[in-house]
Amino acid sequence: MHTPTAPQSAAPAPADGPDRPRPAVESHRAARRPRLPFDLKDFGVLGGLLAIIVFLSVSTSTFLTQQNLVNVLDQTVVIGLLAVGATICIISGVFDLSASANLAISAIAGVYFTQHFGVALGFVLALITGAALGAITGSIIVFTRVHSFIGSLATSIIFRGIAVVLTGGAIVAPLASQSEAFRVWTSPVVGGITAGTVLFVVAIVVFGLLLARTTYGRRVYAVGGNIEAARLGGVRTGLMHISAFAISGLCAAAAGMVLASRAGSAQPAMATGYELTAIAAVVIGGTSIMGGTGAVWRTAVGVVLLTIIANGFNLLGWNTTYQQVVTGGLILVAVAADSLIFQRLKRK
Repeated sequence: MHTPTAPQSAAPAPADGPDRPRPAVESHRAARRPRLPFDLKDFGVLGGLLAIIVFLSVSTSTFLTQQNLVNVLDQTVVIGLLAVGATICIISGVFDLSASANLAISAIAGVYFTQHFGVALGFVLALITGAALGAITGSIIVFTRVHSFIGSLATSIIFRGIAVVLTGGAIVAPLASQSEAFRVWTSPVVGGITAGTVLFVVAIVVFGLLLARTTYGRRVYAVGGNIEAARLGGVRTGLMHISAFAISGLCAAAAGMVLASRAGSAQPAMATGYELTAIAAVVIGGTSIMGGTGAVWRTAVGVVLLTIIANGFNLLGWNTTYQQVVTGGLILVAVAADSLIFQRLKRK
């Protein structure tokens, strides 16, 4: 005889949690949510730059003159080159506070190399020196596992001390017969634009493409965004950080040679504190201090923005003391916005 079985109870509803299936209507709304055709960070920094340009164009009769614009571009070069290197470091998740000290010692080495091998080879050897010093800084930080902020600060002090030892605290200059050729980076190329400005533009293009269009660039973003996930994905994270410091050192050496070319000499105390201004330009440009996001072109806009603010204070005859207040305010706004965006993404 057939025995009837008890009816099976309905399966229990899934509990709330990460495994709970998302309702269809919610997924449909997410799929239909419109995406902005631009990044708000891009709009903010470009909008701010445009607003300042319009204000100065209306307020002064000299801002849009060729001489002033060439001067503004020339003033962006040294900080801009440092900022390009700082961008790659920050995107990869590290800070390089040794950049200005690297600049000084590379410029001093460049002058000595110039005395013995000529201007062209002296510049190349200075770049190699800067990249090597950057790689040394990165290696120390990677192998000792000390925080990059502290590690690069320590190497900065060491580099300044080495610069003093090399020069005896004195100013060094190329041979008298090399003085004119040594000032090559101050020479106008086209429309009054100097060779140093052209060098800065080349750095923006080269390292911008390196980050945006190459496997290396994707790995830089991956390491900065999530270093553990990048490591599990097969990326040699330590090597990526060392290479980021090496690029920063290369850019610092280029900036040092431009600065030495302007002055016709180099000294241990040159460019003190410039690394902080460079980092400020990177942050104002929209690169996240948390790592993993940013772009070289944004940094270039941040550098131009800071330079135009300084230029505007001079043209308007305002007290330059307030320039520091404005710059500090911009940094605070940029960092606060970055933190809010990071927290929102983290909640998602």
